[in-house]
Amino acid sequence: MLFHILRHPKRLIALVFACFLIIVGCQPSKFQTKAAQVSQLVLVSLNEPATFNYAINDSPYSVFSFIYKGLVDENPVTAKLEPALAESWSISPDRKRITFSLRKNLRWSDGEPLTADDVVFSYRDIYLNPKIPNTYKDLLRIANTEAFPSVKKLDQLTVEFTLPAPFAPFLRYTERLVILPAHALRSSVFSNDAQGNPQFMYMWGTNTDVQKIICNGPYKIESYTPSERVIFRRNPYYWRKDAQGNSQPYIERIIWQIISSTDNQLLRFRSGELDSINVTPSDFGLLKRGEKRGKYTIYNGGPTNGFSFVGFNLNQARNAQGKPFVDPIKSRWFNNLAFRQAVAYAIDRNTIKTNIYRGLGEVQHSPIGVQSPYYLSLRSGLKVYDYNPNRARQILKAAGFKYNSQKELLDKDGNRVEFELLVKSEDRSRIDAAVQIQQDLSQIGIKANLQVINFNVVLQRLLSRRDWDCYVGAFGTSGADLEPHLLYLFWSSRGSFHQFNQGPQPGASPIQGWVVSDWEQEIDSLFNAGVQELDEQKRRAIYGRFQEIVAEQLPVFFLVNPISFNAVRNRIDPIKYSSLASVLWNIDEWQIIDTGS
Repeated sequence: MLFHILRHPKRLIALVFACFLIIVGCQPSKFQTKAAQVSQLVLVSLNEPATFNYAINDSPYSVFSFIYKGLVDENPVTAKLEPALAESWSISPDRKRITFSLRKNLRWSDGEPLTADDVVFSYRDIYLNPKIPNTYKDLLRIANTEAFPSVKKLDQLTVEFTLPAPFAPFLRYTERLVILPAHALRSSVFSNDAQGNPQFMYMWGTNTDVQKIICNGPYKIESYTPSERVIFRRNPYYWRKDAQGNSQPYIERIIWQIISSTDNQLLRFRSGELDSINVTPSDFGLLKRGEKRGKYTIYNGGPTNGFSFVGFNLNQARNAQGKPFVDPIKSRWFNNLAFRQAVAYAIDRNTIKTNIYRGLGEVQHSPIGVQSPYYLSLRSGLKVYDYNPNRARQILKAAGFKYNSQKELLDKDGNRVEFELLVKSEDRSRIDAAVQIQQDLSQIGIKANLQVINFNVVLQRLLSRRDWDCYVGAFGTSGADLEPHLLYLFWSSRGSFHQFNQGPQPGASPIQGWVVSDWEQEIDSLFNAGVQELDEQKRRAIYGRFQEIVAEQLPVFFLVNPISFNAVRNRIDPIKYSSLASVLWNIDEWQIIDTGS
């Protein structure tokens, strides 16, 4: 799945759902006039934003990387935390109190002061508000309990967080939880609709007058044309300056085009109209040959952050009307471990790596990347499922499945094994992988019917409607290789993105008969222990056991971890690309330089 849905706003554009930088070339732009030429970038997204309200956003296609900051920044090149809205912080010896000191003279994009009141408001009244369902509350939960940090204002520039217990990832999480404007949003939080829901839940949708969107990041929204583009203008009140005291960012305007076809993006890049693009493995060879002529450089960000997978819907619950989310016949297949093992052996991941990713990646065996210190290697005993269709057939027969004369797989009751294979429409490589998986499954008698749909619809089916069979997806959140607790959102039974067995969610319709397996409960316990353990060696053992359980129980089967590439014209500097973030992470520093025509 995705899921790069929780990356810090500046990284939501990265990973599988990456937005691609495009800069207007020498041709006059229709967004500039001869009388008013300004420096500008043109970026492109595969989909339009779902909302301008950060707290309730659940889409990776968002504007927040440009318009908001949290208390700290994470440098994806060094992996170190750096000051952002907070100029410094201190941690008590028992690691239960963290005190942040804000920069002096911080201001919102409308000129109003940004103070400790905004920090307290953002955490206490929004992220931790039980009436406002949001993914970020999961990040702040201390273990698998209802214990959360508390926050108080010490003075106008100082806030103190108190933790009920040591919470290893908290400091990194303060990067992801951006600070929101109390003066613009407070009244909506404390006023309710007829059903008792805060008016905040309806604030700052994409139909909002963008002049009312108050922000603290390097840019503010100037205009939005649905299904076409978002235009950003430099925020004159942004705090960052360079070593010489010059205000950043240097580039005045960003045009964020919405183009759902990667083929069209590639054509525009090759024609010279665009100056940067995310490079897919299938396009790498073509673009690499054109580097010198096109005056661009392809940057290698290393292995993609996150994991790609195919997985079944294991949910045995029913909706509020008593209807099962999954056809009970299919549910019996999906919840049969032998069936999942057979499917794992049936998928030829080396062919996916070679044919679809052009060898630019590695077969993946774990939810934690090989570049992580928490990775459990094959040498350490991680169970793997190499391609073996004969073994898959043997496992199925031993489990009571059988074949008819047409070599079609039937269950013990004679039902043809057939299900829907869901994949998002925006990712060509993902679709190609789904086609390969469909062909692989046909070799063991399984009929998988491919359904390619818009990712926003995919999210609704995975997380709200829960009415899906099998999904080819990806999940990633920046920093997970450094802090594995970020995977809690996907792997904890209470996680907001626990899609293979999505449980009840705050503010959503109730569900009936939800079952949490013993192995899911063990994973919950491991994440509870890992988040409170400060000894790195013990943490590695905890997350090693987590990886063993995933390999044994196979709620999802991992596919290929590709290498991240991005091509940028040579006149943009400095580019500091890392797969831990989008190529845009240091956009504050970017300048358009004269390299000659």
